Amino acid sequence: QVQLVESGGGLVQAGGSLRLSCAASGRTSSPLVMGWFRQGPGKEREFVGCITWEGTTWYGDAVKGRFTVSRDNAKNTQYLQMNTLKPEDTAVYYCTATEILGRVTDPSTYDFWGQGTQVTVYS
Repeated sequence: QVQLVESGGGLVQAGGSLRLSCAASGRTSSPLVMGWFRQGPGKEREFVGCITWEGTTWYGDAVKGRFTVSRDNAKNTQYLQMNTLKPEDTAVYYCTATEILGRVTDPSTYDFWGQGTQVTVYS
């Protein structure tokens, strides 16, 4: 089992920035792929981005150019730097992880999930 704990959510004005962190612990502290999904009010869970152990990244179309995923394998932590935030970015953000590289945009690919952290962007 891998435990994931997110931090860094909060309230921010449109145009501002936030950085989320996700610390991994447990049997495999640095999973092959770590990612982020989000779920806004009344919306389906949406792929935000992910990063492999080697540093290859993928992003959802809605956040490309504004969000950056990174990870520090020595600290078993991944990060989501969110810039130029918009009200439509308001959602609960979930940290995810998997030990098998599959369809990275599909939530079912991921075996482990954090509890989520709320991000609210106001205009």
